[in-house]
Amino acid sequence: MAAETAESNELDGRNGGDLSLHRYNPKSQLKTKVTEVSRAAFPVVDVHTHFFYRLRMNREALEDFVAAMDCNRIALCVSLDGKLGSQFQEQKEFLWKTHRDRFVLYANVDWRCDGATDDPSTWACHRPGFAERTVEQLREAVKQGASGLKLFKRFGLGHRNPDGSLVKIDDPRWDPIWAACGELQIPIIIHTADPAAFFDPVDERNERWEELSRHPDWSFHGEEFPSREELFEARNRMIGKHPKTQFIGAHIANSPEDLALVSEWMERYPNLWLEPASRINELGRQPRAAREFLIRYQDRILFGTDGPWPKKRLKYYWRFFETNDEAFPYSEKEPPPQGLWQIDGVDLPPQVLRKLYYENATKLIPGVRERVEAFAAQHSSD
Repeated sequence: MAAETAESNELDGRNGGDLSLHRYNPKSQLKTKVTEVSRAAFPVVDVHTHFFYRLRMNREALEDFVAAMDCNRIALCVSLDGKLGSQFQEQKEFLWKTHRDRFVLYANVDWRCDGATDDPSTWACHRPGFAERTVEQLREAVKQGASGLKLFKRFGLGHRNPDGSLVKIDDPRWDPIWAACGELQIPIIIHTADPAAFFDPVDERNERWEELSRHPDWSFHGEEFPSREELFEARNRMIGKHPKTQFIGAHIANSPEDLALVSEWMERYPNLWLEPASRINELGRQPRAAREFLIRYQDRILFGTDGPWPKKRLKYYWRFFETNDEAFPYSEKEPPPQGLWQIDGVDLPPQVLRKLYYENATKLIPGVRERVEAFAAQHSSD
């Protein structure tokens, strides 16, 4: 303990001494315009939230967040955590018991079912007829109120075949599921890969070193993982193979560091939509390019946060999209969790904000339009 304390003191940066990156938390000296944005300019549909995994069925926390939704003009949230089976029903009961008008639910594929976690050979997805059974479960979930399907990043980066190889995103075994979503007219929101830095060596050149040092399991660098490019190519083949199914690329299709590449995807796949959950940190450090991008694809971009988050972080989203303020935080956490930098606002025109915040969601996601209209009627004097 004494040795650790001594080392900590030596790396505190005081008097020009060496500094541990974990202790680096600089205070900006910039004096810039501060626009106070207390709530969104228009009603908001947050298409990317995790109420099961973040709130864990805590009803008090749910009531607190619904109050925050009211304060911020969030009409409704899309909870993505409804794994087919009992978890879907639990989420439905939790969110709809008192707030059915404020939430819509997505289903998730249950790849493992009753199989052993550490033995993929026992998983349901490797049994004959899995896709067909999942389609029937999905049809029933839609009857029960499901508005979409969520695919998590372990699809492509974690789930394995009996021989130990990773399950491929574009494996034809799953095609009936994606086709059924098109027939049922529900979108698929898919998280593929992760930030570019997570696939690079975790060394002194990695701009997310501080984050990855805290979360070493977030690194996908090494031969045991497919490359980021391979994952994107597989996802894109899946999207191209199912033109009647609408896909939402979570986190700006997980390539906000390269908006030119995402633009190519948007031009190639008219059934691809985007949302910016947990990626204003990337968009906000390239505000001119981001603004141009958001305006160009204004008819196929939705709003998302990856929440529920504290009120302070929500306000950073409004400030980012609605102002031209410079050099402000993207998170309430210190140090910031997704890169040691600040962001600038993109000051979107009102017609683009309306599409981003709610209009596009009303066109794409079943159950959204009537809830937004009800919210607007109840808050017409706000």
